[in-house]
Amino acid sequence: MPSNKSVSDAPITQFQNCHILKDHSLQREDLWVREGKILNPEKLFFDEKGYADIQVDCKGSIIAPGFIDTQINGGYGSDFSLPTADLQCRVTLVARKLLSTGVTSFCPTLVTSPVSVYHQIIPQIEVQDGGPRGAGILGLHLEGPFISKDKKGAHPEGYLRTFEKNGFQDLLDTYGSLDNVRIVTLAPELQRSEEVISQLVSRGIRVSLGHSVANLLQAEDAVNQGATFITHLFNAMLPFHHRDPGIVGLLTSDQIPAGQPVFYGMIADGIHTNPAALRIAYRAHPKGLVLVTDAIMAMGLPSGQHTLGQQVIEIDGFHAYVAGTKTLSGSIATMDMCVRHLWQVAGCTVEAALEAASLHPAQLLGIEHAKGTLDYGTDADLVLLDTELNVKATYIAGEWVWKQCVDPDKPPEHGHCEPLVTETDWSLDPELTQ
Repeated sequence: MPSNKSVSDAPITQFQNCHILKDHSLQREDLWVREGKILNPEKLFFDEKGYADIQVDCKGSIIAPGFIDTQINGGYGSDFSLPTADLQCRVTLVARKLLSTGVTSFCPTLVTSPVSVYHQIIPQIEVQDGGPRGAGILGLHLEGPFISKDKKGAHPEGYLRTFEKNGFQDLLDTYGSLDNVRIVTLAPELQRSEEVISQLVSRGIRVSLGHSVANLLQAEDAVNQGATFITHLFNAMLPFHHRDPGIVGLLTSDQIPAGQPVFYGMIADGIHTNPAALRIAYRAHPKGLVLVTDAIMAMGLPSGQHTLGQQVIEIDGFHAYVAGTKTLSGSIATMDMCVRHLWQVAGCTVEAALEAASLHPAQLLGIEHAKGTLDYGTDADLVLLDTELNVKATYIAGEWVWKQCVDPDKPPEHGHCEPLVTETDWSLDPELTQ
């Protein structure tokens, strides 16, 4: 077939024999990628007379947008809230390991810490694109220290702060910089919080409500100032009450400005939230559900003692507690586990479970034009899954970065069971091994 590559001479990859998540449904069609972007095949065929240079047989796999984790404190032995000389290397290690869970981009999260820790860490963790070395970094999520001492959870009370003295300047003095910050979690009942919320929103930073004793009116006022997210719904907030549902009431509030979205994070690990509560939230506001792992450094590690910022954490099976207590302190679940759990217990479709880990977090961050969908022109950040939603392979910008191996001792001929971390040049796997 003649070829006219006047638009670009870059190779074109065709993913065949797959079910792609598009327009909220799984569709049996091919996916075309060039230069890290998803192509419109009609323009390719009719305008360019183009064809595929590389064909990938997906063998019936589901192709979904890469997962986006907006709240993750660490994993695999690395704690993002601990300032160390090799912090960037530790973040990169987590970014690499996340590829096996289908996560292609994430927001490293810092828990309540001393002021000096913020000043050390925030400048070190920079926004960067994903690739063979790991998932992309979308910006920091700062969870605290401007939260309620009554709902501090695993956050150390001694480092909690308020805005009451100088308002937004108190926040700037605490963090030192807002460079590379994408989300800030705060308690909206704190004095002068409305001023702080509006200032953060004006800088393009998403404000999340959490670790709070706010009533519904205070939560609605915060949303009217621009807050758009709720940090781990149900956890570390007042329980639902029929006369004042508190922050939970935002899911069905009629006092939200027209066109103002409200998203809510859920740790769907089977521990932080009872399946019945998960179903209630999903059925009340399905389009706002954002799956988060809230994972700590013990994700991927055996039971025992580990850390979360300034706290010692004990891991017992799938539970993570503040040492010596039964206070939950983050999760050790991975994003693919959360997707499967949501699908299994919420009574939702496969498509809805996948979008809670891709489309919805992208919409929350305002990046749905680039990530979170498989629309033409978006980034080709992809996760291939089987019908039980187990991750089989992960691609970033159309480049294969991780593949499941049936026998880790016998890696596939054309690739790696683990992400490539050297600078060696390599290409896409021409045929996806089962």
